[in-house]
Amino acid sequence: MSPGTSLLSRIGSVATITRRIAARRRRQPVLRVVMANGIFDLLHVGHLRYLSAAARLGDLLVVAVNDDRSARRLRGPGRPVTNGRDRALLIAAVRGVDAVLLFGTDTVAPVLHRLRPEIHCKGTDYTPETVPERDMVLSYGGKVKIVGDEKRHATSSLLRKMGRRPRGRRG
Repeated sequence: MSPGTSLLSRIGSVATITRRIAARRRRQPVLRVVMANGIFDLLHVGHLRYLSAAARLGDLLVVAVNDDRSARRLRGPGRPVTNGRDRALLIAAVRGVDAVLLFGTDTVAPVLHRLRPEIHCKGTDYTPETVPERDMVLSYGGKVKIVGDEKRHATSSLLRKMGRRPRGRRG
């Protein structure tokens, strides 16, 4: 997974990315894997700052993107605005992102359980104590980091500016 890797090849299943990480660990035994996650419905500067900060913490950044059904459950009717495949492609194009996967659960815990990244990043709308997956990450020896800029950018704000009323919970 290098800068020259095509965007489509950066997107894979949990199993595929787990195999890629294992292969890279054989070549580079001291590998710090970082994972970030989110819906990334309408890509904005806050997302870019979050992912850039996460990438700086390790050697390989995996980004887990909520699939359409889980995004709809979390954000309500009318969301996501952009389909999962397109959101994954956009995230794969961000500098510093090595691998992207779509997941369908309400939390990223099952993905973390499989990949076991050394660092799990969340945005500044969380604190280390409020990260839903915190206990699980700590249980396998991982760390939770809060990264990115202050939560001044949100998809819901963009939708309001565009004349759409966002529904559902945060973001």
